Amino acid sequence: MMNPETAIKPSPRPPPPNEASLPIKGSKSRSLWILWLVILCVLSGIAALVVYRQHTSQANASSRNNASPRGIPVDVATAERGNLPVYQDGLLGTVTPIQTVTIHTRVDGQLIKVAFVEGQIVKKGDLLAQIDPNPFKAQLLQAQGQLAKDQASLKDAQLDLARYKQAPDAYTAQQIDTQQALVDQDAGAVKSDQGAINSAQVQLDYCTISAPVTGLVGLRLVDEGNIVHASDTTGLVVITQLQPITVIFPIEQEYISAVLTRSGRVPPLEATALDDDREIAKGKLAAVDSQVDTTTGTVKLRAQFDNEKLELFPNQLLTVRLLVNTLKHVVLIPTEAVQTGPDFSFVYVVKSDNTVEVRTIKPGQSEIVDGQDMTAIDNGLSAGETVVTNGVDKLQAGSKVDPTRGGTTRPTTRSGTTRPGVHVRRSLTNDSVQPATPPRNGE
Repeated sequence: MMNPETAIKPSPRPPPPNEASLPIKGSKSRSLWILWLVILCVLSGIAALVVYRQHTSQANASSRNNASPRGIPVDVATAERGNLPVYQDGLLGTVTPIQTVTIHTRVDGQLIKVAFVEGQIVKKGDLLAQIDPNPFKAQLLQAQGQLAKDQASLKDAQLDLARYKQAPDAYTAQQIDTQQALVDQDAGAVKSDQGAINSAQVQLDYCTISAPVTGLVGLRLVDEGNIVHASDTTGLVVITQLQPITVIFPIEQEYISAVLTRSGRVPPLEATALDDDREIAKGKLAAVDSQVDTTTGTVKLRAQFDNEKLELFPNQLLTVRLLVNTLKHVVLIPTEAVQTGPDFSFVYVVKSDNTVEVRTIKPGQSEIVDGQDMTAIDNGLSAGETVVTNGVDKLQAGSKVDPTRGGTTRPTTRSGTTRPGVHVRRSLTNDSVQPATPPRNGE
């Protein structure tokens, strides 16, 4: 038997390793699984987005194929009946005062007072200047004294004549006749003295110089203290009447019948004064010259303006627009709707199905009506029809349009014989565009 002390003892087991130092296989597997799951979700989302977009594109394409084609966008207007004024415009005129007065002294003497300020408006009867009145007062007093003397002599002669007639036996007929002649002579002297008094009074009144008209005072031509004479040619000052005032302008001789009635009277036609295409005043035709200027073939007209705000000034150059006629109850459309063909004019008429047709027309006079350039249509178009005013460059007969009202050219003034706000017209024979300048009165 073995000794229990010498028996082989089993080796002791090493202590188990620290669990924290060993890799966790379960955690790594779980992370990989999550990563693959995320990638799978992303790929699924991308695939769904691609499918959705393809479906949407196919739906939109199908919708576009099923929808009707959109028309060409154009601006349109409706033909209406109305009155069209006919003007002669671009007429060069000169502002001319009704009265221009150069103030002169009517007596000789020293100018002792100037009562006006240069450039002021004076009224008729206002004091302008004063001439020294003392010499004329002395002349008046002298004439009055002579009158008193001759009146006394006349009275004495009349008394003697009465005595002679009361005692005809004491005086001869010759003495009575001589006394009668003396009475007549003294009476004549009295009348002469009265005339001298009146003359002296007039000369004294002339010492006070008043404004003969209401108007604008110009620059002073003579200063106080100077000796002035009735024969002076320069005068003291010039007064120009501004209210009312006139404009003189020529018109072609062919329009004389339009500005004169059969009785020869001048109708109060409307006249408009323009300065650089800006309307500054309205007035009425007042007079027509009595003859035609043979060198220009024109006749001069005078239009009168109230000039309440002093818009017009003497000798100012401006243009005048004269109303010579009014076309009544005509078909009107915006001028830019009228197009030109090879030898005719036409418009694009919009039908009920929003397609257009080419309509040949006969355009008439073109003028401004309420700020818009309008053309009268003599033939080919009826009131109430719709015409294309803008966007005609892409149109042809039968084109589908998407009409919009508005967008027409609306000039505010007109000067000269060329239509303002020139629009573009399309020709049937040329794809290029050209400015429309139809003939007007006087062209």
